[in-house]
Amino acid sequence: MDMLYSLGMSAAAALVLVWGCLSNIRVVKQYERGVVFRFGRVQDHVRGPGLTMLIPVADRLQKVNTQIITMPVPAQDGITRDNVTVRVDAVIYFNVTDPVRAVVDVQDYMSAIGQVAQTSLRSIIGKSNLDDLLSNRERLNQGLELLIDSPAVGWGINIDRVEIKDVVLPDSMKRSIARQAEAERERRARVITADGELQASEKLAAAADVMAAEPAALQLRLLETVVEVAAEKNSTVVLPFPVELLRFLERATPAQPVPIRQSDDSRGPALEDPVDDRSSRVAANGG
Repeated sequence: MDMLYSLGMSAAAALVLVWGCLSNIRVVKQYERGVVFRFGRVQDHVRGPGLTMLIPVADRLQKVNTQIITMPVPAQDGITRDNVTVRVDAVIYFNVTDPVRAVVDVQDYMSAIGQVAQTSLRSIIGKSNLDDLLSNRERLNQGLELLIDSPAVGWGINIDRVEIKDVVLPDSMKRSIARQAEAERERRARVITADGELQASEKLAAAADVMAAEPAALQLRLLETVVEVAAEKNSTVVLPFPVELLRFLERATPAQPVPIRQSDDSRGPALEDPVDDRSSRVAANGG
């Protein structure tokens, strides 16, 4: 009986020993690092990926994820430097570079990064104009990254990238921006139209100089106009007539004097009636 009891105790002790050894074996994944606390004191040696053995009762292992973490920043309401109320949200990409400092120096580095990101985003909103938030986001992203990275470096965390996702504007401001864009497009259209008219006038002036120097060119242009009108298959023929030719004919035609006849009364001379004068000549000739 004593031998059986001894064998039983030995087997139980062996099982307890094996269970204790197995319970103190930890598996650290490839993207993780293990920080070991021995009687509450952190060990300088960080456990890498694979199997790691802990001393029973003395050691406690805390795993730290070293992957790049994506953290959305809740939308923050703020007033820009030009007094426009906006609502801006962002996203942060960061990873842990020093697991010991991330575990020891800050209680919860995830929450700490989130709070710093929110305050930094509100600070960026207050320092920026609305035009910068809408069109110059790259510079704002860099400034926001610097604000968050300043305390994060002391926590063993590297800020990989910060992006402003969306800027929500009030409806009244959207309408104002739309009116501004319409006015800008209208201004561009008017400038383009005026530029086209200027170029066309220059070409027309040059063409007029050539036609003035060569009268045959004007005649050819008139004939081209007649051909263009006749090509429409209509019964109306439009014949353009040069204005200069009308003026020439007006100058070449002599002015006809108006005959004046004497009046019987004392009202002075009167214009001769061409009908009566013709009748008198016919009567004198014998009808």
